[in-house]
Parts: sequence; C-alpha cells; structure tokens
Amino acid sequence: MERVDCVVVGAGVVGLAIARQMARSGKETILLERESSFGTITSARNSEVMHAGIYYPTGSLKTEVCLKGNALLHEYAKSHGVPYNPCGKLIVASDPTQLEDLEKIWDKACANLVPQLSRITKKQANALEPVLRVEEAILSASTGVIDSHSYMLSLLGEFEDAGGMIAYQSSLQKTSPIQDGNNGYILDIATADGSVFQLETKYLINSAGMSAPKVAQQILGFKESLIPKPYFAKGNYFSLSMKSPFARLIYPIPEPGGLGVHVTMDLGGQAKFGPDVEWLDIEEESQVDYAVDPLRGNKFYAAIRSYWPDLPDGVLSPAYSGIRAKTSKPGEPAADFRIDNAQLHGHTGLINLFAIESPGLTSSLAIAQEVEARLI
Repeated sequence: MERVDCVVVGAGVVGLAIARQMARSGKETILLERESSFGTITSARNSEVMHAGIYYPTGSLKTEVCLKGNALLHEYAKSHGVPYNPCGKLIVASDPTQLEDLEKIWDKACANLVPQLSRITKKQANALEPVLRVEEAILSASTGVIDSHSYMLSLLGEFEDAGGMIAYQSSLQKTSPIQDGNNGYILDIATADGSVFQLETKYLINSAGMSAPKVAQQILGFKESLIPKPYFAKGNYFSLSMKSPFARLIYPIPEPGGLGVHVTMDLGGQAKFGPDVEWLDIEEESQVDYAVDPLRGNKFYAAIRSYWPDLPDGVLSPAYSGIRAKTSKPGEPAADFRIDNAQLHGHTGLINLFAIESPGLTSSLAIAQEVEARLI
C-alpha cells in the first residue's frame, strides 16, 4: 500500500492553499477532489471579494485569519501576477435610521484593528460615488476583488511544483485510524470507474467545505458529538445589464444571515448584486439546486434602490448562486471558523475544518499557515 505524508480532502481555494503549504514544507502531499476539476463548487460561486475583517466577532479565529489573510492575499496577487483590483468599498447608511447601525460597525472594525478605514460624510461619499443615496459611510481601502480562478490556478501550480499531486474524481469513502501504534490513517478512496483503492497517510486534513461534516462522519471511532450539523444558506446573484455607475464596492447595512444585497464587480467592471439569503431545507450539498429564481429579482430591486434610487427597471438578470457552508441555524449568529486538531478530538495527525464560509477566500493563505501550525 502506498504511503504519503499528507492527504488533503477538497480542492477548493482553502484546500489548495493548505495543500500548497504542506507540499512547500517538505511533506509528500496528495490532494483529493471528488469533482473533475478544482474549485468548482463554493470557490467558483462567490463574490471574489477580498474582505477586510470588519464584521466578525473581535478575538475570533475568523477575524484573525481574515485580517492576516487579506494582507497575504494582496501580496500574493502582486508577486504572482494574479489579476485583482484594490478598488475599496463603502459601507453605507442610506438614511438617518441606519446611522446607529453604522456606528456599531465602525466600533467593531476599530476593535478588530482593521487597517485603512475612514469615516466619510455624505458630501465626501457622493464625491466618490455621485449616484449613491447616503447619509454617512465607512470607506475600507483594503477591500478589493480578485480573479479567484487565476488565484486557485496559481496555488495549484505551486503545489505541483513542490511535488504535490492532485487526484480528481476521487472520493474518500472511509478513514481507518491505524491501530498498530503507528501514527496515521488508511483511506478507502473511490474513483470514477467505481473501483476503490487504499492509501496510507500520516496526516489527514479535511477541507471538504460543505461536505466536511460528512467526511468526518466517515472516520472510524470519531466522536459524533464533535461533528457539527451542516446548514445551507443559498446566496443568489443578479448581474447588471448596463454600465455600472460605481467605481467601488457598495455594501448596505447587513441583514440577518449575510451582508445584504451589495454591489460587487468583476475585473472587467461588470457589476453584480448579491448575495441574498435563502435558507434551504436539505441534508447535504448534493441536493442543492443552483438555479436562480428570476422572481427573486423583485426583492433585489427594492434592496438596491435603498442606496441607488435611480436603478432603472428591467436591468437585472439572474446570474448565479452559491451556498454558504454554515454550521449555525437561521437566526443564530454565524459560527466561528473551526480548525479542529488532536487537542480537541484526540486523533493525532488529523485536522477537520468546519464552517469555513466567507471570508474563506480572503483567509485562505492564513488558514493554511494556521493548519500547519496546529498539525500534531
């Protein structure tokens, strides 16, 4: 049976960053991906925003890796030629009733030590974005957008250059801790032709995103109480069929479950709006219907016109949707990122990553460093 140092499960952006980190630190690493290519699920269905770390609980792991990851991602994009746009964003109080909420966001951002932030007046905001309905705003200069596919392709290239190997259409079926006193795991892996092969590894890193709880359930002897129940919040996006009037990202005051229907853009300047929050009553990711209901656009118009009152009728088209990998129920605060190692579950060489939703893309390089530091 072949033995390697490390197996990473899941070739989304976080899994790719972790696999690159492991391979570059000298570990013989295999990256397992059940799909036919990398980054085709959550990592292909997000806003591509480089978040600043403004909204998350002070002192949380999510805040820590977002702040660190933002700086790392900007530097990575510059040094590796990954297309990105450090355009900045405005968080907008569009009427006087929202000023108190904006103040709370400012206080949270200051407590989180978010860099490159400033408070701006209505006049200053309208000088930057003339069509904006605004009473006051927060300007975040460290927020931007990145070509996530190019970024993942770069991570994959560096992983392979360091000797790593990616196995597509390879699904982990069972994990058996080795019982003879040696550290490690025997993995049963199913391939596209229906065959199953075994692989032995010293380190196993579960970075399967929405499927991470299911992967953890396949580990023999693992405590069920340490595996969170997954919840699925769909986010729908609509594209703008006209030239965008905005040069920056525009974020309204957040709504329960998400950050509100905001304006983002691709690197060509094409504007898109979203995501909204649509909770799904399903048990696993394979049951997701990614189709965007055009009727949801009616609510988008109302939400967008709160800060862009001149939005014309008929200019929004269904674009795409994505799913947030949540472990918190509707109405509950978003769960913190979890990087569970042997100190929690007692399985040497095993790490499970749970609840890695937004800002997972921004945090990916910092998460990879944190995983390596916790690998015991």
